[in-house]
Amino acid sequence: MNSETLLARILTLDPDKAGSGTAPPSPLHAGPAPSRAADAGEAEEFIRLHHAEHPDQPVPLPTRLQQMRVQINETGTYTHTEDELTFGARVAWRNSSRCIGRLYWKSLRVLDRRKAAGADEINQHLVEHLHQATNRGRIRPVISIFAPDTPDSPAPRVWNDQLIRYAGYHQKNGSITGDPAYTDFTDTVKRLGWQAPGGAWDVLPWVIETDQGKPELFDVPTSAVLEVHLTHPDRPDFADLNLRWHAVPAISNMRLRIGGIDYPLAPFNGWYMGTEIGARNLVDADRYNLLPTIAEHLGLDTSNEATLWRDRALVELNVAVLHSFNAADVKISDHHTESRRFLTHLAKEEGHGRTVPADWSWIVPPISGGITPVFHRYYREADQRPNFYLDNDAKARSTSRCPVGHG
Repeated sequence: MNSETLLARILTLDPDKAGSGTAPPSPLHAGPAPSRAADAGEAEEFIRLHHAEHPDQPVPLPTRLQQMRVQINETGTYTHTEDELTFGARVAWRNSSRCIGRLYWKSLRVLDRRKAAGADEINQHLVEHLHQATNRGRIRPVISIFAPDTPDSPAPRVWNDQLIRYAGYHQKNGSITGDPAYTDFTDTVKRLGWQAPGGAWDVLPWVIETDQGKPELFDVPTSAVLEVHLTHPDRPDFADLNLRWHAVPAISNMRLRIGGIDYPLAPFNGWYMGTEIGARNLVDADRYNLLPTIAEHLGLDTSNEATLWRDRALVELNVAVLHSFNAADVKISDHHTESRRFLTHLAKEEGHGRTVPADWSWIVPPISGGITPVFHRYYREADQRPNFYLDNDAKARSTSRCPVGHG
């Protein structure tokens, strides 16, 4: 899931826009409204799909359908088997129209965390998620699925849009230290009690909300966050900029919908495609906006746009990102390789008779798009389920507005 995925711009939130496994679904397909009751029609469709693609199930299809119907009639919902949960999460990735990394959908590691009780246990599982995903730099796609919404109780939530994000601090002179996109969220967690260090690369704490009380803050252990310091293969002085980025892009505020059941807390990740960092996170005007700084450091002529200083700075920054991750033995992919792999995915899926929904504006990389093979074709948009959705309440949690009235 080239994720930071489900596995992981959701992303989202404007999480890292640029074709990767973390990409959120297209706004053209907002999806079904969140519901604490299961949709019987979707449930039947999903169970039939599961049995069609995995016919060696221990329970025959008619029996499983009857079990599901009885549960919904009696409780308003039903329980997925572990095999259904795993299949549903993987197919949700397969159906994510903004993800360029779907070739790897079958490799998604699914962690069933539905029995986790309380914020402390959820926190422990989130830490374990990062450890498993990081894998000492050999990043692997992982999703942790916590309890779903049910008619009896709401599901747990995490306010953060991604498990790893850097804080942003307003300074008295009007400048911002850290990530400008997260100043509001930083203010929110400070009001909730976070003792903010005030540095340029402070990892934000998690805010975990359950039905057992007020939202709780949890610092992310430094041992769970692998970071890569950026250097350049031809410019040793590039390291003087003191830039870095974290290795695992883990989306945490998207609703996973499987068979008519909503799982609001299902953080997922893949690995980064370099452009997510080098052409969006560190470059977007509302993020780190580093192109002028890079250009000045490289001695480029910025007197007018015709010098293409932005383009030259952008390329060198992306060279630095890919070089640095590779030098640190941390998995990352480049946009040319991933574009070719996406066409391989298209061919495989079409060979199975399946439609591959894709959002052209997200599949085409944000740098050198016209010289990648995904540029020169059209794609079909479709809202296929299972899938991931970003809801308004998730957007509220990732901004300054506290959804439970704490200001």
